[in-house]
Amino acid sequence: MRSAERRLSAAGAALLVATSSDPEHPAGNVADGRSDTFWTTTGMFPQEFIIGFPERVTISRVAIQCYLVRTLRIERSVSKDPVDFEECIEKDLQHTEGQLQMEEFPLPAFQATHLRFIIKSAFDHFVSVHRVIAEGTAEDT
Repeated sequence: MRSAERRLSAAGAALLVATSSDPEHPAGNVADGRSDTFWTTTGMFPQEFIIGFPERVTISRVAIQCYLVRTLRIERSVSKDPVDFEECIEKDLQHTEGQLQMEEFPLPAFQATHLRFIIKSAFDHFVSVHRVIAEGTAEDT
């Protein structure tokens, strides 16, 4: 992973799990770097998805582009498997009627092998997540 914004999938990151599935709008869309594709939830909360990196990375910036998300928590894990998550931040997002929300999270640089995004509540029954941005560098191995 380089210090420039890239698709998570291009950096070797992969969506590992999501709590809801829609074949028209699969969860993998959050990592493709595009705003015109998205993952949509099934309407119950909380909803979550986990992104895994191929190796431990130091993340310096996290941002999300979504729609109708009210409260979002981001957690990280440094374990080989997606377990033992620690909270990084929980934030209430601004409602932007008819527009995508673009939210950057003020975090100090941190290490992670997995990021878990938990949508705790929403402004409506369904939300969409269009893309996740994580900038940083791979750890030397």
